[in-house]
Amino acid sequence: MSLPAEFQEMAKRVNNWGRWGDDDEIGTLNLITDEVVREAAACVRSGRRIPLALPLQQDGVQTGVIPGRVNPLHVMVQINQEIFGPGSVACSDDAVTMGLQAATHWDALTHVSHSGKLYNGRPAGTITPHGGAAFGGIDKPRYIVSRGVLLDVPRALGRQRLDGAYAVTPEDLDAAEELAGIRVRAGDIVLVRTGQIMTYLAGDKHGYGYPSPGLSVRTPEWFHARDVAAVANDTLTFEIFPPEIDDLWLPVHALDLVEMGMLQGQNWNLEELSTACGEEGRYAFLLSAMPEPFVGGTGTPVAPVAIL
Repeated sequence: MSLPAEFQEMAKRVNNWGRWGDDDEIGTLNLITDEVVREAAACVRSGRRIPLALPLQQDGVQTGVIPGRVNPLHVMVQINQEIFGPGSVACSDDAVTMGLQAATHWDALTHVSHSGKLYNGRPAGTITPHGGAAFGGIDKPRYIVSRGVLLDVPRALGRQRLDGAYAVTPEDLDAAEELAGIRVRAGDIVLVRTGQIMTYLAGDKHGYGYPSPGLSVRTPEWFHARDVAAVANDTLTFEIFPPEIDDLWLPVHALDLVEMGMLQGQNWNLEELSTACGEEGRYAFLLSAMPEPFVGGTGTPVAPVAIL
């Protein structure tokens, strides 16, 4: 079944294939230039550091709905073992098995495909069982540091959090931008708060995943117009779930990752950041969100830090 004409028209409007060359593998991260990073560093005033990652733990956000995406299983492989002989310094080592998108993470551009294609028109078949993503894997962006901007949609709408059926629209992003008193510009990393992660933090992981507010299928055009480098939010599915258009599943993923070449982040804890930005009256900061360089990975855990 082909994707509907409505989707195809949106895809044409946000398409970045070839914009940075036919061999480009990092998409809109090209917009984070040296000048952008220098200007981002100027956002640091108080030095206040806000961690944005969820703990990596076995009782994490995953419920088994997504096959194979398991919460971290942490085991000790040696405990106080004197590996160089009796009386030597003793070592303890760990190992972990987990889905790379299990908790706070970036989706690589290869995380989804549609119509047999990945970003920049590469064949979806370039992802293989043993090698993973031969093109556009999460190891290709070597660093992700830029100006971060929090768009606190619930606060802009006078709410604590958004309801489960709420689709965040471009108009909502405009309202959050007005609240922040700044304009999102080229090379920014935008963090969209919905408040949904409060459900998980309160102990309801099933309610956290479904139903969930998230980004509307109309938002990719807003990000494209502003030349945003990457977007992350505080939900499991990033976009509204269930979808706003019947039987059109993950259209925002397809528009952002495949057509635009823009990284997405999910399960980011934006609650402390929301409080801090409200207290300081500013919503722009230096954001460090370095990807773990899993070669061929279609996603990666990340421990982002906002510095105010």
